[in-house]
Amino acid sequence: MASGVETVLIAMLGGAIRVSTPYLFVALGETITEKSGRINLGLEGNLVLGAMVAYATSFHSGLPWLGVLAAFGSGLVLGLIHGAVCSLPKVNDIAVGIAMMTFGIGIAFFLGKPYIQPQAPRLEGLPLGNWATNPALKQALLINPLFFLGIAIAVVLWWAFANTRPGLILRTTGDSEASARALGVNPIKVRILATVLGGGLAGVGGAFLSLSYPGSWNEGLSSGQGLMAVALVIFARWHPLRCVVAALLFGAAGALGPALQSVGISQGYYFFNAAPYILTLFIMIASARSGATQHQAPGELSIVK
Repeated sequence: MASGVETVLIAMLGGAIRVSTPYLFVALGETITEKSGRINLGLEGNLVLGAMVAYATSFHSGLPWLGVLAAFGSGLVLGLIHGAVCSLPKVNDIAVGIAMMTFGIGIAFFLGKPYIQPQAPRLEGLPLGNWATNPALKQALLINPLFFLGIAIAVVLWWAFANTRPGLILRTTGDSEASARALGVNPIKVRILATVLGGGLAGVGGAFLSLSYPGSWNEGLSSGQGLMAVALVIFARWHPLRCVVAALLFGAAGALGPALQSVGISQGYYFFNAAPYILTLFIMIASARSGATQHQAPGELSIVK
């Protein structure tokens, strides 16, 4: 019994780290965007297109890190389109986000059909568990560098929001457009830049999916992780470091089903696989009733007006 519990915990540890990485990049990208006062529901499209572009680039070049860079670029392009369209008069950012999500996924599926079968070079993990004698623990501690890159970006964003002029401009624009204009800031430019950068980070999250875990390209790769990351941002209350914790929580929830199956518990497998979606629903309900969430939300977000 003790051995089974240990196996489940180790499997959840490894799964939490692997599964959380795409959530983390999308959540950090959405945090930047929402800090400027705009919601981007289209990051699911950035995630899927980034996965396809990364895989195709790695396949043709043999360089997976070039694939990551290409995925970042594809996310920037979708972010630029989204930011530019949302800057037009009387345009609803939520509606544009849904349209951009459909557009990104559609382009990825159309261009990605030739890459479903071929095998592309993958990103190698860092073997941090060589000291362990337990093979399962050793495998759990084989961690992709993108996970650490995501944590580093979260720390930089946390510091930048509080201590730099660009961070102040971003927060002011998101809290009060009138105050930003009084400071001589152009809110439209700030929001476009924030949306572009947020889209790029979501693209990197897609690169992790296709080049690390699960490490292939297919049309069901994302399973809605880009949309769930929006709930993750609300749960983290627009704080980059809390995004890391929230992403790990979502990752652990996603790893629960496979972890139980590894010890022979298959009853209720599909229910446990639905844990991230159930968690998302719970967070949205709790957030809607939370006064603290409303208080900490950027004032220019359409969801708080």
